[in-house]
Amino acid sequence: MDNNITIVTPGQKLSRDNEYIASEGTYYYKGSIYSSVLGFRHFVKNNITSKEESDDIVDNSNINNNNNNSNKDYIVVLKEKDPGVVPEIGSVVTVQVLRINPRLASVAILCVGTKALKETFNGIIRVQDVRATEIDKVEIYKSFRPGDIVIAEVISLGDSRSYFLSTAKNELGVVFAQSVAGATMIPISWNMMQCPKTKTKEYRKVAKMTTNDNENDSENSATTTNTDNNTESQENDE
Repeated sequence: MDNNITIVTPGQKLSRDNEYIASEGTYYYKGSIYSSVLGFRHFVKNNITSKEESDDIVDNSNINNNNNNSNKDYIVVLKEKDPGVVPEIGSVVTVQVLRINPRLASVAILCVGTKALKETFNGIIRVQDVRATEIDKVEIYKSFRPGDIVIAEVISLGDSRSYFLSTAKNELGVVFAQSVAGATMIPISWNMMQCPKTKTKEYRKVAKMTTNDNENDSENSATTTNTDNNTESQENDE
């Protein structure tokens, strides 16, 4: 396959039918070859010696069996193949809560790190994985509600249906929730959020948001200390 790769759209004319052999992702129409999918146009040399390799690249079902084809190269359009991102143990993921029961919260994994997924994965947050302390007192309905957006960590590949996730770390938990009134709720403690409209409070396992306040406080403190030291030094010189 050559390096002359171009993005094409469905119905886009690729060449005349006497120039190439139409194959995967293409079709003949009135003496020309057109793209049938959105993807990347490739030209494949008609001298591949390995039948298996040829079958992998070229869809022979779309080839017009003609003796004149023997000297022509194939033209194919391949859909974009994203290598994709798959959650792994230790991955920090963004999920949306789908449903809850007393034992667990079922979620859809939307992002791995900062990369959004084209297709979601299923995950569950078990009651014992919600937080690190007082596990026996955890109640799922006081931690998550359907529709919540949660930051979690993959702790196990789970079974064939769902990844096992945890929100036990302080920085993990609910980062977005809507109240019954439709307002975005505001975190007021590690286990409570409040509706700004109705002032109604609801339980959640809230993610601790990291800020630069501590860094700024440290910088301000260091600046003040240096200023005081300089003042004392000037007074001693006098």
